[in-house]
Amino acid sequence: MSNLVDKTERLKHKGLVRILSAFCNSWKGFRGAFREEAAFRQELALAAVLAPLGLYLGHNGIERALLVAPIFIFLIVELLNSAIEATVDRIGLERHALSGLAKDIGSAAVFLSFLFLAVVWALVLSVEKI
Repeated sequence: MSNLVDKTERLKHKGLVRILSAFCNSWKGFRGAFREEAAFRQELALAAVLAPLGLYLGHNGIERALLVAPIFIFLIVELLNSAIEATVDRIGLERHALSGLAKDIGSAAVFLSFLFLAVVWALVLSVEKI
């Protein structure tokens, strides 16, 4: 067992190489999500409109952060949901209650993150300016 641990430890990159490797893996993930997931493409298009709008509509740094941060959270949750769906599909394409539940829970997380985005925008933009 220790021999196996030694081999896996040697395969791990360190320092700048590890950071570069992590960046490359992240970039592959972005490309894959963009290529394979229509929902991610749609949400990215929405983010491309909302992020600049949030920066424009925010009157100070805190408001801008409050308007832009939920957009990133929404995209992050969509990426995680897509990863769950890909994993479930990799395990098997036959219908199974737990597979459906995993996908439904991921979808619920995306919905809640979108609701969070809408509520934050409504609250920030509805505050009466002095």
